Amino acid sequence: MTLHLSAAQFQQIRRHAEGTYPEECCGLLLGTLQPDLKTMVSEVWPVQNAWDASLVSEYGLPDPSTAPHSRGDRYWVDPKDLLKAQRYGREQQIDVVGIYHSHPDHPPKPSECDRQMAWPRYSYLILSVQKGDVCDFSSWTLDEQHQFQLDPLIIQDGIDIPEPFEIPLA
Repeated sequence: MTLHLSAAQFQQIRRHAEGTYPEECCGLLLGTLQPDLKTMVSEVWPVQNAWDASLVSEYGLPDPSTAPHSRGDRYWVDPKDLLKAQRYGREQQIDVVGIYHSHPDHPPKPSECDRQMAWPRYSYLILSVQKGDVCDFSSWTLDEQHQFQLDPLIIQDGIDIPEPFEIPLA
């Protein structure tokens, strides 16, 4: 699927990612899924990263004693935030079509935890934030084998990004 969003929406997401560094940011993408496999974003819905170590046992994630995690390398969208976005979307005749989050000091590639927690048909926009600045980003969806596939990303207002885009580090 091709993810479409406006330059203003992307800048909103970028500011969120840079503002929460060194923790992961997260948020929802609201819009429509088009029959021609386009995900059209009409609104960005930032949420607070609700990751907590108690989620590990609650959702059967890998044992934290072998690999402790924090908001610096995990994110969680609180189900209450998701429900609010879904209700708002119904009122606006749009749906939750994706999730964005950041990877502080790591590339914008899905982790195994990202894969385990992902839902089909959603677009997953991941931003790499290095030393507080977004330097790379990419969009992904799950295939039928529950594996992530890289998707084209089109930022409206004239910027077409078919592959992961790298901003040179200073």
